[in-house]
Amino acid sequence: MKILEFSVVIHKAEEGGYWLEVPALEGCFTQGETMVEVLENAKEAIALYLEGLAQTGKEIPKDEDVKVEKVEVAVNA
Repeated sequence: MKILEFSVVIHKAEEGGYWLEVPALEGCFTQGETMVEVLENAKEAIALYLEGLAQTGKEIPKDEDVKVEKVEVAVNA
């Protein structure tokens, strides 16, 4: 069994809790009430996404193809 690692972006949900996206896996999202829950749900969502790729014979995207950076922007407040 191979262990893969993916970057995730976690957002606070307006209605409470969190939602998470996996930039390397287009359309791979999940949610959770706590940070622990959203990260656990991410493992399941990623595993199911990868299972779907395997069933259709598609390659697993490389996480290093995605970069998450911060950008500073000047605004007049």
